[in-house]
Amino acid sequence: MQIQELKLLNYRNFKKIDVTFYDNLNVIFGKNGSGKTNLVEAIYVLALSRSFKQINDKSLILKGENLTKIEGILNNNYQTNYKVIITDEGKKVLINNNRVTKISDYISKLNIVLFNPNDLRMIKDTPSIRRRYLNISISQMDVLYLKNLNDYNKLLKIRNSYLKQMMLNGNLNKDYLNIVTEKLVDIGLKLVSVREEFIKKMNQLMASFYDKIAQSGSLELEYKSDYKNKNREELLSLYKKNLEKDMSFGKTTMGPHHDDIKFLLDKMNLKDYGSEGQQKNTVISWKFSEIAFIKEKLGVTPILILDDLLSELDIEKIKNIFELIENDIQTFITTTEIEKLDFLLKKHNSKKFLVESGSIREVRN
Repeated sequence: MQIQELKLLNYRNFKKIDVTFYDNLNVIFGKNGSGKTNLVEAIYVLALSRSFKQINDKSLILKGENLTKIEGILNNNYQTNYKVIITDEGKKVLINNNRVTKISDYISKLNIVLFNPNDLRMIKDTPSIRRRYLNISISQMDVLYLKNLNDYNKLLKIRNSYLKQMMLNGNLNKDYLNIVTEKLVDIGLKLVSVREEFIKKMNQLMASFYDKIAQSGSLELEYKSDYKNKNREELLSLYKKNLEKDMSFGKTTMGPHHDDIKFLLDKMNLKDYGSEGQQKNTVISWKFSEIAFIKEKLGVTPILILDDLLSELDIEKIKNIFELIENDIQTFITTTEIEKLDFLLKKHNSKKFLVESGSIREVRN
């Protein structure tokens, strides 16, 4: 899977660009603030219809304009045109100029694995951030999971709203709540089942990748969920027991929306005891495990984006990482220090692109 051509209109600091990429290694370099991350962000938006940053879609539109367009030609045995258009009124996605009405039907067509320095939040931040990464990873491989996740969130919103009404009125019919709760549990069990299988597979993959990158320590994932090892009847009973608590809080206090992942290195929680370097190596191990999982499950090779990796790791760790990049993976690397990549550029066929002042151009040796 490779992006052959990317066209941007009114995207971030780019007024209009049209660039053809190499099917192996693409190095994007320039000064800080030139727009390197904006460029790879656009590729990510093309795949997932939203930025990897938690921002409003309208923030992607060039200041003073009323729309942005991201268009790419993807080669995966045959050429396909993908397009994301964002305006003040909303967003639409198209494949071969045919509008896709449901975003969930668009996602997973183009698979992206991205490393960005902010990904350390996966370990350092709250459970909600870790669930976000978990959901994005699984959704790229499983469209049904994404549909179930959307349905679960809708039901959760309905249940929480009704709980608040019950708290205020005190005499609303519990039959409706029971129906919503049963549906919530049914979909929640499906989500947890997929998450458990995903974590199980990632555990196998990450242990090996971490060893190759860090060359010391034993890495393990631990999945935490209210639903683990419980059947439907046990869960419904727990929801009944928690009803007063849920009413007092005005929200559902248990379920997959509280799930979490622990990253354990030599049985110690990396969030509390891991060094910065160990946390970075863990996140990168997650990314390479995603690539391997996607290749195994879908039979396609995703696109790899390494944004500002060189500022995050020493040269030896970087060399270890690039030993893991196979020749069939289209890779995008952003950097301000292109000279540090001499060892890589000599080994791989590549294209270099200079980004400056809202423009991009290929630089030949």
